[in-house]
Amino acid sequence: MRTPLLAFLLVLLGGCANAGGNPSQLPYQYWRLGFLAPDHMEAWVETADVEDIRGQNFFHVGSGTVSVHTPLGGTGNAFGWRKGWGKGRHVNGADLPKRIFIRWQSLAEPQTYRVTLDISERTRQLMSERLEPPCRTSDYRNALALGLAPGGIVRGWVMSPCDDAIEVLRVQAEIEPKGPYDGQSGGEYYFLSDESKAYIEKYGIPYGSW
Repeated sequence: MRTPLLAFLLVLLGGCANAGGNPSQLPYQYWRLGFLAPDHMEAWVETADVEDIRGQNFFHVGSGTVSVHTPLGGTGNAFGWRKGWGKGRHVNGADLPKRIFIRWQSLAEPQTYRVTLDISERTRQLMSERLEPPCRTSDYRNALALGLAPGGIVRGWVMSPCDDAIEVLRVQAEIEPKGPYDGQSGGEYYFLSDESKAYIEKYGIPYGSW
């Protein structure tokens, strides 16, 4: 009786090991997901969910305000982008990204958008290849920054801590029909700062500049 039982246990353990998925293809411990917006075009990320190339899902890996420049007195320039890592965090345990779902509030309008980003193979290659020469603090482009702009425009860049940003996507999101907070707030949005209000009242929203 021992031999069949032992064989069964070995098969079961082997199945559990396979269910864990293939080893990670990351050449580093983890990658970073960040969010930014043009000057004064504030945004609030309700959720950002990641599916990696192994099919594993990581929910709510991003939320809250994004990185945005809001100088006093309604100054600044909302045309174009101030590229950077954005406000975010590392996606611990994830392999290279396959898809990213985002739902966010564009507070300048206000409007709620949603989008599923299909991450290209070229993006993953850029995140995997070693930098020549290596960066001071990292040998790889281990950050993906996503820019969120009014009108539902999404731009994406990969970068290292000391490498210029390389653009990898530009996508048009769709309006979330449920409104802010998945329809649970009675249409009420997160607040827009007084500085951004002053800028928008003076200059408007420069649609088409992103």
